Amino acid sequence: MKSLFPHSATTGDVTVRVSVSFLPEQSEPGRGRWFWAYHVRIENGSPQTVQLISREWTIADGRGGRHQVQGEGVVGEQPVIEPGGAFDYVSGCPLPTPTGWMEGHYSMVAADGRAFDAVIPRFPLVAPAVTS
Repeated sequence: MKSLFPHSATTGDVTVRVSVSFLPEQSEPGRGRWFWAYHVRIENGSPQTVQLISREWTIADGRGGRHQVQGEGVVGEQPVIEPGGAFDYVSGCPLPTPTGWMEGHYSMVAADGRAFDAVIPRFPLVAPAVTS
């Protein structure tokens, strides 16, 4: 599990795991565009159902520029995750530099009505060096 998702953070009984892949076929370094896909798995280790309501990301590029992204749900869903279950999704991020990072949190609500933020661990966005 650790090798599939090298970045993880646990908040209470919810663990967020992330793996990231550089996508050279969607990147255009000559035009100042690099693109990554990231795979997130949200695991519910609590005895009650939890629901992801919204997300907030900080995306930073290699020049120190930062961009905040907020929105409802993820990939058009507000998933309900059963006890012992997990929700997986894949999304993407373009940057104007070959390096950067992302981090953030998901706003969650437990079945008992308790609201909490599940931390999304910071993970690097690094394009492999191009050798010619």
